Amino acid sequence: MTTIADKPDYSLYSNAFGYLRQPLDFNPIKSDADVVVLGLPFDMATTGRSGGRMGPGAIRQASVNLAWEETRWPWNFKLSDHLKIVDAGDLVYDCGDSADFTQRVEDFATAILASGKAMLSFGGDHYVTLPLLRAHYKTHGKMALLHFDAHTDTYSQGSKYDHGTMFFHAPKEGIIDAEHSIQIGIRTEYNRDTHAFKVIDAATANDLSADEIVAQIIERIGDLPLYITFDIDCLDPAFAPGTGTPVCGGLTSDKAMKIIRGLAGVNVVGMDVVEVAPAYDSAEITALAGATLGLEMLHIWAEANKRNK
Repeated sequence: MTTIADKPDYSLYSNAFGYLRQPLDFNPIKSDADVVVLGLPFDMATTGRSGGRMGPGAIRQASVNLAWEETRWPWNFKLSDHLKIVDAGDLVYDCGDSADFTQRVEDFATAILASGKAMLSFGGDHYVTLPLLRAHYKTHGKMALLHFDAHTDTYSQGSKYDHGTMFFHAPKEGIIDAEHSIQIGIRTEYNRDTHAFKVIDAATANDLSADEIVAQIIERIGDLPLYITFDIDCLDPAFAPGTGTPVCGGLTSDKAMKIIRGLAGVNVVGMDVVEVAPAYDSAEITALAGATLGLEMLHIWAEANKRNK
């Protein structure tokens, strides 16, 4: 009788549980991983279309399309030679309790980071970034923020749990330095008189080359450790329809990947991709974009930290 163990090879969609087919480890603190992937299935802070809680699962499923490449173009090294990844699954919290979710994210992430590991997190709506930033601050101190989005998320009129207020609160808490942070792809209104972040709006970003944008990012962040957060609605809806608040006129997936690749060697200490809402997706293109952006972030992290296994 043939068993699963007799067939170590896999077809594209068989046993696709962890991101990039990486092993599941629900106690990642004790693992020898370099980077822990965490899903954050939360969308109670959404102001537009809900559904982001299904984002982590959709991203994992789409990531099987990326897992077969041992060396991903255009990188010249095999990621697994320099980086061990485990997928910690999705955070479990009391359903409907935003305060419980917030504290559990911060506590879990704090423990992972204190063990010397880095994190790549998948939302969920963008609110999840705030407790993640709080946890990263405990290990890395004040950080620069590279924020890809259609919206600045610096709005002060929202509730305590609101996916449009994280970057109003984070600078006030001393977690990120807005004077060394930059937002890419913005194309909705914000208060320019009180806005301390540098903004490269979507229309400008679409006219600039990726290299020109990278140069502005590197100049802006200086020597601070960098946290990257990517709201998938930074991309034009043509490339990412599956999101809660789509806005026309965004970046292409190609330009976004080129910008991220240009940061190879930068001291990136944290990474997340948020706001994938698969109910509004078409042919998994939004989930695939999210999975691919995460993979590019892992490559730039490895470029700065890689070691031979």
